[in-house]
Amino acid sequence: MHFIGIDLAWGDKRPTGLAVIDNDARLLEVSAVRTDDEIVAALAAYAEDDCLAAIDAPIVVTNATGSRPAEQQLSKDFRRFDAATHPSNTGKPEFANGTRAARVAKRLGLDIDPRSGRRRRAIEVYPHPATIVLFGLPKVLRYKAKPGRDLDLLRSELLSLMTLVAGVVSTEETWAGLRHQVENATRKSELRHVEDQVDAVLCAYLAHFVHHRRDLTTCYGDLETGYIITPTLGAEIPPARAEVVRRAVQAYAAQHSELTRAGQEAVALVQGLLDEAGINYLSVTGRTKSVPSFAEKAARTKLGTPLYSDPLTQITDLLGVRVITYVRDDVDAVADVLAEQVIVHDDRDWGLETANEGRFGYASRHLMIGLDPARESHPDFAHLRGHAAQVQVRTVLQHAWAEFEHDIRYKGTVPAEHVGEFDRRFTLAAGLLELADHEFSKIRERLRGVAPEVNETIGDDPRLDPRELAAYLAGQYSEAGWSRAEHYSWIADILLELGVTSLVELGDVLREADEAAIAAQMDYRHPPGAVRRLDDALLWVFGARYVALHQNADRAALLEHRLARLRAAPPALRARAASGPAEADDRQPGQQQHQGDLHEVQTATFDPGELREGQDGEHDHGGERHGPAAQ
Repeated sequence: MHFIGIDLAWGDKRPTGLAVIDNDARLLEVSAVRTDDEIVAALAAYAEDDCLAAIDAPIVVTNATGSRPAEQQLSKDFRRFDAATHPSNTGKPEFANGTRAARVAKRLGLDIDPRSGRRRRAIEVYPHPATIVLFGLPKVLRYKAKPGRDLDLLRSELLSLMTLVAGVVSTEETWAGLRHQVENATRKSELRHVEDQVDAVLCAYLAHFVHHRRDLTTCYGDLETGYIITPTLGAEIPPARAEVVRRAVQAYAAQHSELTRAGQEAVALVQGLLDEAGINYLSVTGRTKSVPSFAEKAARTKLGTPLYSDPLTQITDLLGVRVITYVRDDVDAVADVLAEQVIVHDDRDWGLETANEGRFGYASRHLMIGLDPARESHPDFAHLRGHAAQVQVRTVLQHAWAEFEHDIRYKGTVPAEHVGEFDRRFTLAAGLLELADHEFSKIRERLRGVAPEVNETIGDDPRLDPRELAAYLAGQYSEAGWSRAEHYSWIADILLELGVTSLVELGDVLREADEAAIAAQMDYRHPPGAVRRLDDALLWVFGARYVALHQNADRAALLEHRLARLRAAPPALRARAASGPAEADDRQPGQQQHQGDLHEVQTATFDPGELREGQDGEHDHGGERHGPAAQ
């Protein structure tokens, strides 16, 4: 069923706001038009099936002078809130030959009887008194242009109304554009263009409210003399408590700068943990909820009941981190790593829930995480301390489906006649992408041991060529997962600082690493990438010298922790892990060449690390290269 809002101008020289929401109070359409033809054209598709249209304009006017009985009754109840009505009578030119609202309703084929039980109806509403009841306002908001009201006041009041409306209607990103227009308006006329559309959305919600909570509405007047329907004054409708929302928004705004830094720390934490575990991923991004977004969510209600009595503590997605992986297995691996390293307050697998219902659709793993005791006192997470962050983990295909579906359903406009078809097509696409995800996992399993291509030109650079290094490590650690493309360049820098400049020299070094002992001490829970395997091998061979390298300065504490684990190896191996090879400071890698021991260099036909690497620079770290275990 569709709920239509029409903020109808009394004449066609001024704009009319239009809006449509669905049964879940999700905004489907909002616009401004002028003529009756434009109104009918915009709403015809929504009015063809079950619908209720709420029109902010007189539908029935029969009195020659003064006010209608409905207006007199409503004004008596709401005058103390400055929410009285304007008089309507046939002595005014706009009502001399009937009302525009009745003509529009007739053209859309809508029954205007407030007592009607028909499937397609229209009713008259008045937003001002509705805001008093629904939002618990002491007075109406002064967003209408009148003498003595300047631009700043009108803007502030209209933004307040938009925040309240967004609390009862799921406006999503649609609202952001209108808010931007209000925030940047330089003339009152610019505000008026948005005002009509905001009123229309409020009217659409009133239609939704009347349909679902008719017991909490009052009809002033009747069909014969004119009527107005509004939420009942004094009814037990828990208000959105604008004062509670206002205080919560002020408190959130005051700490937003600190929370922004906390959000950055949350991204660094998750990225560091995944890199340390050697998990290959496409991207790790994050955001801190904006103040307007928080305000809209804080004011959200369902059928007049506030969703949040204490928004600051009950809204849990203030800090958000999103991890995009290549394959489904890595989604679980990411969740496992987080469960091992930090506190997981909640873990919800939407893909599994969808599958258990026998459907295809939205798939994403959502975890609510907080710092573990060991990291609570760490200065790198000073702003994150005491806060939780929501981490969304999904594959690149799941992400593509979710973003496109969200963009079409919530940001776009789906004509009513296509809703069923689009539902079927989205379901079909979700099923196909799940199959593709499965096949990508199989492809990766088959390609283990085949090096990813690393596109980087070396020229006169004395480092090992990252491409050749990637191929070599694919053979050295055939069971390892792929590492991120930039990590091969990073480990090449490490090798150069150690004096390792050829694969032959690297082979000499790795022969001194006991891979079985390293794996036992590291206790890898998930197949780490080849670069992580090499990183641990170098730590085993060079010990404290490796920790002290300039390239490792930003992760020395982490390497010390790893080295301590290696020192716990069986006695026969402990000495080497503790201090590295006896000749470590003097030995020149590659003094003895064992060409036959080198693994065959393999080439790759698929480059997972290059799919979208470097598009947005989100892993650039300000131009400073960090390793896979940097935190």
